[in-house]
Formats: sequence, structure tokens, C-alpha cells
Amino acid sequence: MLSKDFILVVIGQVISLFGNAILRFALPLYLLNQTNSPALFGIVSACSFIPMIVLSPIGGIVADRTNKRNIMVVLDLFTAILSFSVVLLLGNVNLIGLMLIALIILYGIQGAYQPAVQASIPALVSTENLMSANAVINLVSSIARLVGPVIGGILYVTLGIYTILYLGFLCFLFSALIEIFIKIPFIKRETEDNAVGIVVKDMKESYHFIKEKKPVVGKAALLLAAINLFFSTLIIIGLPVIVTQKLGFEPVYANRLYGFAEGALAAGGLVGGILAGIMGRNLQIKNADKLLIFCSLTILPIGIVLLIKIPSILSYGIIVASCFIMMVLSSIFSIELMAYVQMITPNELIGKVMSLAMCICLSAQPIGQAVYGMLFELVPNRIGVLFIVSAVICLIISVYSKKVFPDNSFSIARDCKNRL
Repeated sequence: MLSKDFILVVIGQVISLFGNAILRFALPLYLLNQTNSPALFGIVSACSFIPMIVLSPIGGIVADRTNKRNIMVVLDLFTAILSFSVVLLLGNVNLIGLMLIALIILYGIQGAYQPAVQASIPALVSTENLMSANAVINLVSSIARLVGPVIGGILYVTLGIYTILYLGFLCFLFSALIEIFIKIPFIKRETEDNAVGIVVKDMKESYHFIKEKKPVVGKAALLLAAINLFFSTLIIIGLPVIVTQKLGFEPVYANRLYGFAEGALAAGGLVGGILAGIMGRNLQIKNADKLLIFCSLTILPIGIVLLIKIPSILSYGIIVASCFIMMVLSSIFSIELMAYVQMITPNELIGKVMSLAMCICLSAQPIGQAVYGMLFELVPNRIGVLFIVSAVICLIISVYSKKVFPDNSFSIARDCKNRL
């Protein structure tokens, strides 16, 4: 049975992630609409990710050594201030600089925020409920990503960017107020080191864990970094460019359709989370290569429809369907991998180990975003070819992943029983 405090975490996540999803949909789209430059869009998106990568391991260290509730409250309040500040500055300062700084701060906050949420789960639920709790967190994240872009798209084309910023401000403020009432068990760790010494020591400890004690975690993180380089960044940069600029829709209609496309991605994550929760302990990561192979294959239809002449709305439907399926598969994979890492990691290391693994996974993403943004601008009529080439590369990586997750790898069912 899930505790009251875990339920409060979930409620706070729903509200906070809803506001986050709207902002992360609207701000980059507003920049793309105003500049019409995929290269600039890709570079700004890449720069925004760097603070998230840098702050993720630091966030994990902080999460292991301070009260996780306080981290959530402070960061949500800070994000509310950020939203209101953009309202005041928009139209009065350089747009590109403002969007760049706002997105950098937004992603940086997320990099520090998520480790606190992930590290709090084992402290709030029993081991046998760990898989279900992770599925719930994934579900609320998917629901926010599902509803956020759809509503964001409607609000964006009807009421404008200011309404979205005000709504984001209210969401983060309300989330912080709810999180004040969460009680997360916390034992302060005594240390004689200063702040820098703590960071260095904890980073070494988490690095040693994923390299020496549980090398499968480090190998999986490197594998996902390669997938992010060729796959995730392709969708992040490619989807808004394709829907708003390449399919021939009217701008207002295109922006709304892009919101629906982002909603389809989130719906896929939602379905994947439900399936992962249903399958629960029967999931085995030794079969992860199959999930990654099928996920890579979903890129091919997108490349094909961009190369052939078919009605725009049909192309859009195929692209959205492909995105939905890829998110179902990737969500199942992400949940089972995250649950296993939590199971094999001591409680005092969970935050920093997961954040370091996340840092490795995301390290290649800014490179991919910048490169794809420039490629879309340099070869605007060959985007379909880029998708097909990326699909082939991802298939090769997915087949290789069998070596990372061998047949005698780990089973969530078995390890749950062992930990009990």
C-alpha cells in the first residue's frame, strides 16, 4: 500500500510537471516561430541541456545529504519566480538571450530536482512496491506530458505566450505549497569535509560503484548516451521542425498539431508506464535489446513519409503513430532499468548513483541537438534521409546492446525476491 507522503509527492509531481510541460513546449516553439531557424533552435536547445547534465550528479549528492522535501519545495518556488520574471522581461530584452537563459535555468532546475524525487521513492514505499511506485511516477510524468503540450498548444495559438507563463507560475507555486506537508525519512550524515570535498568524495564513490561494483549500470548508461545521440535528439529537434515547417500546414494550425504530436509522445509514455506496472516483476532487462530494436524501427516510417509524396495530414498521422509506439517501448525499458538500479544500489548511494548514470546518458544529447539543428537547416530537402540513416545506426547499437544485457543478466522478479 502506498503511503500518504508518497501520494503527496505524486500530487506535487502532477502539478509541477504540468507547468513544466507547458513551459518546455511553449518557450522553444515561440523561439522557432519567431526566428524560423532550425539551427538556432537546435543550438539553444543544446545549450539548455548542459546545466541539466552538470547539475544532475550534484543534485544526486545533495539529495543523499539533505532533506529531499526541502529540495522539491525550494526548486518549485524558484521555477515560479523564473516564470514570472520571463513575463516581465519578454518584449523588453533580446528574445534569443532571454529564451536561452530561461531554458538553461529551467533545465538546470530539472537536473537538480529529479534526483530528489527518484531518491525519495525507496524511502517512502516498501521494496515489494518499488516497481509499482516507479510506474506511478512515470505515469504522472506521462500524463503531464500528455495534457501539457495539448493544452499548451491550444493556449499558445488562442491566448498567447503570456497566458502560458502565468499558468506556469501558478502551477509551480501550488506544487511548492503541497510539498511543504510531505514527510520524507532523513538521517543527516556527519562529515568533516567541506562542500567541495563532499562533492569530490561522493562523485568518486558513485563512479566506483557503477564502474567496479555494478559495471552493468555504467555500460547501460553509455549505451543510452549513444541512443540519445542518434535517436532522442532526432525526435526532439526534428518533430517541431517537421510539423511546423515541412508538412505545409498553416502556422496557427501547425502549432496546434505540434501540441497534439507532443501529446501523442506523452500518451505513448503513459501506455508504456501502465504496461510496465501490469507486467511488474516479470520484466527482465536481458530482453532489453528487443525493446530497443523495435524502438529503432519506428524511426523508419517517419523517414519514408518525408521522402515520398503523400497528403500532409496522412504524413502527420504516420509520424504521430510512430512517435506513440516508440514512446511505449522506450518507457517500458526506462522503468525496468530504473527499478533495477534502485534495487541494487544502497539507499545512501541511490541519489548520486542514479544522477551520475543520468548525467552519462544525457552527455551526448546537446551534441546531437546542435548537429541535427544545423543539418536540418543545411539539407532541408533531405530530412527523410537523415531519419533513415539514424534508424540504421540505432539498429546497430540496439543489436550490440545484447552484450550489455546478456542472458544471465538481471531479472527484476529475481532481485526483488532476493532483496526481500
